[in-house]
This record gives sequence, structure tokens and C-alpha cells, in this order.
Amino acid sequence: MRRLFGSVRAKATLGATLVVAVALVAAGAVVLLSLRATLAREADAEADNAAREVAAQIARNVPYSRLDLDEDPPVQVVDRNGRLLAASEGLEAISGTRVSEVTPAPSPGATRGDDDDSDDDDGDDDGAEAGEVGEVTWHGQGWATVDGEREAYRFAEVEVTDGRDETVRVYAGGSLRAQQDAVRTATTVMLIGLPALLAVVGSVTWLVTRRALRPVEGIRREMAEITASADLTRRVPEPGSHDEVARLARTTNETLSALEASVERQRRFVADASHELRSPIASLRTQLEVAAAHPELLDLDGAVEDTVRLQQLAADLLLLARLDAGEQPGDTRVDLAALARQEARGRAGVTVTADGPTEVTGSRGQLGRVLANLLNNGQRHARSAVTVAVGRADGWAVVQVADDGDGVPEADRERIFERFVRLDEARSRDDGGAGLGLAIARDVAERHGGTLTVRSAPTGGALFELRLPMS
Repeated sequence: MRRLFGSVRAKATLGATLVVAVALVAAGAVVLLSLRATLAREADAEADNAAREVAAQIARNVPYSRLDLDEDPPVQVVDRNGRLLAASEGLEAISGTRVSEVTPAPSPGATRGDDDDSDDDDGDDDGAEAGEVGEVTWHGQGWATVDGEREAYRFAEVEVTDGRDETVRVYAGGSLRAQQDAVRTATTVMLIGLPALLAVVGSVTWLVTRRALRPVEGIRREMAEITASADLTRRVPEPGSHDEVARLARTTNETLSALEASVERQRRFVADASHELRSPIASLRTQLEVAAAHPELLDLDGAVEDTVRLQQLAADLLLLARLDAGEQPGDTRVDLAALARQEARGRAGVTVTADGPTEVTGSRGQLGRVLANLLNNGQRHARSAVTVAVGRADGWAVVQVADDGDGVPEADRERIFERFVRLDEARSRDDGGAGLGLAIARDVAERHGGTLTVRSAPTGGALFELRLPMS
């Protein structure tokens, strides 16, 4: 069962069918209840009319034995004491009224003139005044058997006072046969039509869902082929519609593009890291091999420099790896002015100015690395001086590091932030570094919600501007 309804199409079809089924059952119940109520009101009206007609005869002083009581509807006339005075012909049993008797008690003919053959057709007693017909005081439902046929009725009760000031109650019924037939017919139609309609709804939903999900199957198939081939240059087909499936395809392609760029960046990173590590390791090995064979030729200072450079390169590579892995910057409050003074301490030709404490939230170690890299870059290219200015502007903490060197050509002001990029390929690797400092600085700045840009300094060199949101 779980496998049968495991697809979206099956679930959508089942859900739509269940919703329609519930709606149809609810609507059918409302229709049946409304139909029953309407026909019950009609039966009440029929019972009211029948009861009033009999009550009108009693009000005219027609003797009970001469009341015009047809077989249909069933009628009972009851006095105040519950004694049955008259009943319709053929009435064999009754329930639902307040009197279950069907055989009238002996009529009080002495007072109503039942044995006076001189009475006219209306049966009015000489000198008797017309009585008064009251309102309908009660409605009920029950059964009555007339001439052997048992049937459901709605009963009405009417009180009437005749000309002799005698009050009796008249019970008359309205047949519910029409109601039962109508409800039975409607129920039969619903029971036959409901499965057919649900079958139509299920079939249409199945076909429509199949058509709607066809692009999804194309996306799934293409993704499976991309996974199997490991070819990240491929893209899933994008339907021409503007629905959720089209947005899914576009988002999937954007994800594939980002994944391709990430994998390509990782490949370049590994290749460049291998190339950068090969030189200091080879140099250090050569020096050690020479020292092993000729101890007097050991260049201890060169070995130390190569070891330090190798250590710094390894630290930069590890930091980049952590940044690529999504390392969070942290939530420590850091004063950039104090941090800039700390990083500038002991550096020749570096001056720091600050408007006051400038606090941001982040990783003190990573932000310190950014300032150190900017200062290293400035000292490497400056002729004589590097200036650091720390301030605030529109809710941002701003750090400007300027040198008086040759500056950065406008065409290269974005390329210098790429990894392993050196603008002067002919210069010594020992002087130029590995080309990771500025890349690390921008990555850290962006992960702290800030920016790092470069432009021309007033002194003609390069001015690097770090902007971070203030805490």
C-alpha cells in the first residue's frame, strides 16, 4: 500500500478524490436534509388544513357521528379527558399523537343532538351558537395504519370550542409518503452517481497530474545522468511555463552552476596549492641534502626562511579550507582601532589614526589576519610609508590602508583578490608571496557581512578600504 501511494501523482489523485468525495457527501447530506425539511413542512401544512377542516365542522356543532372524516388523512377528536370522540374511517392503529385509541367512546348525543332526526344537514343544534377554532398548538410525527396500510405521518393538533362551550382537540395527519419517496429517489441517485463522479475526478486528476509532473521527471532523469557522468557542465531542461516546476528547473540549474564553480575553484585551489608548496619544499630538501653531504655549506638562514614561508603558506591554505567549509565568523565584539594599533606595532613606516573605539562583531583572529595581510601588502609595495585610518560612516566601521607605491591598475583591481594571483609574475616568489593574502582578506570581510575594495590613494599608491557593519 505504501508503494502504491508512494508517488506524487497517486497522492494527488487520492487527495483530490477524497476531497471531492467529502464535498459531495456533505452536499448530498445538506440536500437530503433540506428536502426532508421542505416536505415535512408541506406535510405539516396538509395536517394543519385537515385538522382545521374538522375543527370547523365541530365549531358549527356538527355531531361527532356525522363529522366528515375521510380515510385519508387519519383524524382523531379527543375531549379534555383524553377520551376519543371520533376517528376517521378505517383507522386501525396510530402512534405519535397523544391518544392511541382508534375506537370512539359513546358519543354524548343527549347534549349534541346525535339522535335528533329533525336536525338539518349541518347538524346545528337549535339555539346553539357557532364555536371558535383555535390555533395549531402542536406538531409531531408518527405512524398510522389505515385499511391495513401502515404509513408515516406528520400530525397537527388544533383546539376547538363549539357553541356549547365544550373544548376538544383535533389531531390530523399529513402523509410523509412523498417525502420518503423523494428522499429514497435522491439517495439512490447519489449512490449511483457518486462512484461514477469520483471515478471521473480520479481519472482527470491522474491525467492532469501526469502531464504537470512530466517536466519533473525530465529534471530527475537529467540529474541522474549528471550524477552518473559527473559532468557538471550539463543542465536540466527548463519548461517554457512560469509555474513552480519552471522555477524548480531554474533553481536546479543555478545550483548546478554554483556547484560547477565551486568544484572548479576547488580544483584550481588544489593545483595551485600543490604548485606553491612544491617550491619551498624542494628548496628546503635541497638545502638539507647539501648540508648532509657538506655541513660547512649549510645555509641556515635560508632554511629557516623557507621553513617560515612554508609554515605561512600552510596556515593560509588551512584558513582558506576552513572558510570554504563554511566556518562562521563568531560573535565576539572587536575594537578595530585597537586591533589596527596592535597589528601595526613594530612595523616600520606604518602610522595609525582613529576617531575613537570602533566595535564590530566577529572573529578577532580572522579580522586580525585581514589587517595583517593588508599591512603586509602595503609594506611590500610602499616606497616609504603606510597609513591606516579607522573611522565610522553611516553605521559602518571603515578601515583604510594606503601606501605611497605605484598603485593597482584599474583593470586589475578585482583580479588581485583572486587566489594565487600575482600582478608581477617576473618578480621573486620570496618577495611577492603566494598570492593568497588579499584573497583571504576579502573572503573574511564578506563572511563578516562587509566589503573590501581597492582604489587610488591620494599619495598615488593603492588604498584598500575595509567596511564592516558596526555592532
